[in-house]
Amino acid sequence: MNRTYIFWKDAYSRSQPAVIKKIVPEEGIILEETLFYPTSGGQPGDSGLIKFNDQVTSISEAKKTYNGDILLVPEFFPSQLAIGMHGVQEINWELRYKYMKMHTALHLLSVVIPLPVTGGQIGAVKSRLDFSMPDPIENKQKIEDEINYLIQKNLYVEQLWITELELDQTPNLVKTMSVAPPRGRGDIRLVKISSRDCQVDLQPCGGTHVKGTGEIKSITVGKIEKKGKNNRRVNIHF
Repeated sequence: MNRTYIFWKDAYSRSQPAVIKKIVPEEGIILEETLFYPTSGGQPGDSGLIKFNDQVTSISEAKKTYNGDILLVPEFFPSQLAIGMHGVQEINWELRYKYMKMHTALHLLSVVIPLPVTGGQIGAVKSRLDFSMPDPIENKQKIEDEINYLIQKNLYVEQLWITELELDQTPNLVKTMSVAPPRGRGDIRLVKISSRDCQVDLQPCGGTHVKGTGEIKSITVGKIEKKGKNNRRVNIHF
C-alpha cells in the first residue's frame, strides 16, 4: 500500500506543491504526490484547485486508479498542460475537515454499538452507519450520550500499519461486512482511537480523521431506520 499519500502523512495539510506525473486525455490529471483524498470507504473525495502558472484548474472529483494513483478530475479540462509541470494544489479545507470529524465520529458510533457494520456513508452535515441489528434500539439518547462522552474525553486518533498476515490472524479487527480492506499491496492501514491508558477502537480504515475526538465538539443521533429484516440505519449529524 502507498504510505506516501499526503492525506495520510498529514490530513491537516491544505496546500502543497503539485508536479504533473501523467495526463489522461479528457479524464484527468495524476500528480507525483496528491493532497486530494479519493472517493472510497464511504468517504467522498476532496475537491479544490490546482494553480499552474497563470491558470487555475478546479478539481471536482478525485478517484483512485487500478494501480493506486489518484486521478484528479477537472471541471473543465485545461489546455497547455505538460508532464513535469509544477504548480500548487489546494483542497477545499472546510469540506475536508467536516469529513474528518464525521469519519471519526462514525468510528465512535461503531464502538458504542458493538455490532457488525453492513454499510455506511459520510457527509458534510449528516452521516450514517448500517448495522446488522435485528432488534431496535430502545434508548437512542443513551447512544448519543455515550458518543458525546467519548468525544469530550478528547481521545487520541492515530494510524498504525500491519501486514495482511497479521490481519488474517486477528479477523475481529474488521467491523465492516460490506467492504473488505484492500489487499495485494502489502500492509494494511489501521486507525486507532485511545486514551493514555486504554484502547477504545482499532480497525482497518483508509480515511482521514481528526487527531483528537474533542475536535468533533458534539453530535446528535438522528433517525434510526429499519433497512431490511436484520439491518438498521443509524444517522448522526452535527
